[in-house]
Amino acid sequence: MVYRQANRDPIFENRFDAGKQLAEKLSAYKNEATIVLAIPNGGLPIGLQVALALGAELDVVISRKIPIPLRPEGGFGAVADDGTTILNHDLVRDLKLTPSQINYQVAGVRNEIQKRSIFYRGTRPLSVVTGKTVIIVDDGLASGYTMMAAVESVRRRRPARIIVAVPVASEMAVRKVEKVADRIVTVETALAPKFYVSYYYRYWNTVSDDEGLKCLKEWEMRRFKNKG
Repeated sequence: MVYRQANRDPIFENRFDAGKQLAEKLSAYKNEATIVLAIPNGGLPIGLQVALALGAELDVVISRKIPIPLRPEGGFGAVADDGTTILNHDLVRDLKLTPSQINYQVAGVRNEIQKRSIFYRGTRPLSVVTGKTVIIVDDGLASGYTMMAAVESVRRRRPARIIVAVPVASEMAVRKVEKVADRIVTVETALAPKFYVSYYYRYWNTVSDDEGLKCLKEWEMRRFKNKG
């Protein structure tokens, strides 16, 4: 289902428009040894547009929030596809979460990530990023923890540098993520008491796994066509 946002002045029509606007901010990396890693699912339409504009490779880095027990819409950290785990220690303390509660939630997320990795990658290994410029994209940053886990995970694969690129981010998230990334690029950084990524899009929908996979297949098809 697609929702029309009530926000008075949305910056982006949809994720594809957001990806095109973001790509303009990343033109310095065109035709370099660059790979775009999108965080599924919402980051894939963004990543498709960025990769096509830059002539870059496209793949996924899977990172998921760790849901708060009994409040799954909220998160107290994130896990990436190599097991990298980032916790919001202040929130863990405020929620009085026990080690067993944390471990239980983390195990559930890791199981979900494994399934999603098989869906998106099958038996294909992780893309080689050693010595390359890696641009990690998502459709926005609210808390920043999902992106931080992705950055820490990719850093272990020894890229030349890691650029985090999102259409919109909260200022709080930018401050957190810029501590672990080499550079962060946004179209809009928002200083607001309540921040919701969807408010900056005119049309907002939940991207399904099939829609995410379609983005990867479209990139492969267009890359093959361009090479031919």
